Amino acid sequence: MNVQSTSTAVQIGDALLHHGDCLDVLRAMPDASVDLVFTSPPYADQRRNTYGGIHPDDYVEWFLPISAELLRVLKPEGTFCLNIKEKVVNGERSTYVLELILEMRKQGWRWTEEFIWHKKNCYPGKWPNRFRDAWERILQFNRQKKFHMYQEAVMVPMGDWAKSRLRKLGDNDRKRMDSQVGSGFGKNIANWLKRDKAYPTNVLHLATECANKGHSAAFPKDLPDWFIRLFTQEGDVVLDPFAGSGTTLEAALARKRRAIGIEIHQPYFELMLENIRKAAQAPVLL
Repeated sequence: MNVQSTSTAVQIGDALLHHGDCLDVLRAMPDASVDLVFTSPPYADQRRNTYGGIHPDDYVEWFLPISAELLRVLKPEGTFCLNIKEKVVNGERSTYVLELILEMRKQGWRWTEEFIWHKKNCYPGKWPNRFRDAWERILQFNRQKKFHMYQEAVMVPMGDWAKSRLRKLGDNDRKRMDSQVGSGFGKNIANWLKRDKAYPTNVLHLATECANKGHSAAFPKDLPDWFIRLFTQEGDVVLDPFAGSGTTLEAALARKRRAIGIEIHQPYFELMLENIRKAAQAPVLL
């Protein structure tokens, strides 16, 4: 395994790991050099002991210089996926995520899609005026209308739906019908008769459990893996500017992608080094 290190970065196989502030590292990266950015930055007023915490009123101003650099380093046909969730402030939802979306659009980003990560095994809980969150956003941004997207890579089994819905088809199911609710989308159900897979929805049902116990906000590897398959191919570059323990990079290496991670917190950077050294020796996924 080839390992090269400098005072600011370590190269392990196809992974380049930076220890430092992501804004400083991003500014040194070349234009249009990344195919996919997948990251989960510190949420507002959270991770105080590790990242200091950012007040909701200051979050947009803090993040916009970072998103500007991400816009520059992303290839024109690349994608930026942002895992983020607004918090509750004084009994109501903060609007900082919505404000961030609007300001990023002014920067030149296209807000293409919003995915929902349903945490299907989240812990139970209750507050006086709400219930426990069981989902988080994955916001998809692009530089342009046309971008690389490999939908067949994330198709799912048809399952029981095919057995029931496709068993007895009427005349309306055997021709393309205009939407009855005026959505502009039509369908031809009969097209799916001989197929064993279907395209997924924009809701991902994934457990919060993961093998990584050394990071305070680690997400399951299946989460970045899904988007890596959807938006990249072998040899493409995946960047996580808030890499933490390196989960996104591990998923990228397992799919034979090149990976770049940036982490400012020293203990997490050392944990990422350990995890990526192991990942570089692990078999790739087919």
